Amino acid sequence: MVKHSSRIELNQVAYKGNINFIRKKIGDKPILSSVVKANAYGHGIEAFVPMAERCGINHFCVASSFEAEQVMSVCKAESQVLIMGIIYEEDLGWAISNGISFFVYNFNRLAKVLEEARKVGKRALVHLEVETGANRTGMHAQEFPKALAFLKQHAEWLKFEGLCTHFGGAESVSNQFKIDQQHKRYKAFLKTCKEKKVLPEIRHIACSAAALAMKDTVYDMVRIGVAQYGFWPSPDIYYAHLHQTNKSSDSTMKRVFNWKTDIMDIRTVDQGEFIGYGTAFQATQNMKIAVLPLGYSNGYPRALSNRGQVLIHGKKAPIVGLINMNLFMVDITHIKNVEVGDEVVLIGRQKNNVINVSSFTNATQLLNNEMLSRLPAAIPRSVIK
Repeated sequence: MVKHSSRIELNQVAYKGNINFIRKKIGDKPILSSVVKANAYGHGIEAFVPMAERCGINHFCVASSFEAEQVMSVCKAESQVLIMGIIYEEDLGWAISNGISFFVYNFNRLAKVLEEARKVGKRALVHLEVETGANRTGMHAQEFPKALAFLKQHAEWLKFEGLCTHFGGAESVSNQFKIDQQHKRYKAFLKTCKEKKVLPEIRHIACSAAALAMKDTVYDMVRIGVAQYGFWPSPDIYYAHLHQTNKSSDSTMKRVFNWKTDIMDIRTVDQGEFIGYGTAFQATQNMKIAVLPLGYSNGYPRALSNRGQVLIHGKKAPIVGLINMNLFMVDITHIKNVEVGDEVVLIGRQKNNVINVSSFTNATQLLNNEMLSRLPAAIPRSVIK
């Protein structure tokens, strides 16, 4: 098999440490569901899901039936998959027959779910998502009682597996009043369930931010996305943790992800010459540069032109010139004995230096999630134990 121009390595030891930390936060009883939407936040579903299972995870949340199929192709038979987002009507039968759970966020969908469950001869696993204030998807309070009545009437074919909602901004202290309001509304939906005597098996509302900082939002399951990958959801959540634990700093969570490439070519550039497209960089002295075989088409942000750095032989090599579609250049004048084929770290550690994801996001105004999820699925991912 021919080589790709870059590669991603996943650190299983770091991931296990992250899971242990999250588990300590939420306690032993709640289900810890790994959110693997957006190709496992760029980590790669095919490599990441089996690694997560080896670390004790057996529940996965995805954003679509397409992603559910990807997870199902690599997960163990006993693992459970929950679709939080789009599932087309023509895919309902497939999801039900494969024992895949899914959100239902409007009453009208329930009749179609019932029809498909009867057709395939298997009970559908339904999670009612309720509207509490995010105003994205979610069943409104007016239609909720009739949804419960429908589930009760057709319990033979429709299992009320979960009641959930989505917090709109739990990572920010400035949104706390909104999150509190959403939680209060969710409790009102739970009260209706008790009054109607139609109870969900799993109550879940907590994302990474809520699970780490708001204990009262941890019910029967938590949906953990960014935190499992070793990133604090925000500085607010990190500082809340420090306050709760009476610590001045905490590096318990570790980045799982490392991104590498190799030097494609080495060139000398005379003083006064321009490097790459246009006149974005002019050599102020005689220079030696390394050409790297990837660019913005491979997920490397163009905004890092003349700003970013990579690691070569453990030393930082600054980017010179514009990031091209599939090439960019770095200055190696100060690094001795560099050769074509030498390893280059784009994100990760090499000797005593580190390039963090924040090095990208601070310079490009991208969110950690945004930057990682943009990485092409074609980049090979492997697990380092």
